[in-house]
Amino acid sequence: MTGIVLHLLRHGATDAEGRLIGRTEAQPRAEGVEACVVRAAGLSVEAVLHSGLARSAVPARQIAAAMALEAREDARWRELDFGAWDGLAFDAIDADALAAFQAEPARHRPPDGETWPALVARVGEAIAAIDRPTLVVTHGGAMRAALATLCTLDFPQLWNIALPHAALLSLRVWPGTPRVGQIIGLVT
Repeated sequence: MTGIVLHLLRHGATDAEGRLIGRTEAQPRAEGVEACVVRAAGLSVEAVLHSGLARSAVPARQIAAAMALEAREDARWRELDFGAWDGLAFDAIDADALAAFQAEPARHRPPDGETWPALVARVGEAIAAIDRPTLVVTHGGAMRAALATLCTLDFPQLWNIALPHAALLSLRVWPGTPRVGQIIGLVT
């Protein structure tokens, strides 16, 4: 059995650089969309998904159109909900609270925000629904949650993996419960 290839593409640059953006709507920059389109060129997929937020939906629609596919929304691929911190510049957030969250997000969630385990669970549900070669235009946190789910990496290990805008992470995913995966490529 060869498994299913799953490509995860982080959205490109937005108009909200320097801010903590999770559920906040940030508009994609033209060069960010183009970087995603270029990165996805040549991929062989049967489905294109996006999180529903403009920064992932806009490039996903352009990529899907070039592949003669329809881009479909799956909100489970959204970024972590940063609650009261969402949309704020990093220096506007209490430094100690932010450091605690970054060190142990399972124990220290943003005020009124989502926990790291909740993000991992929701991305795990999204992965379980994939049944064909798929490209998902998503977010850095969701990509790390996929790695946690499929490759059993823990949070500190995940921060050692650079996922800049338009990074493409390719995984081979085997069916079963739980699903397991193998990294087959990372282009940053």
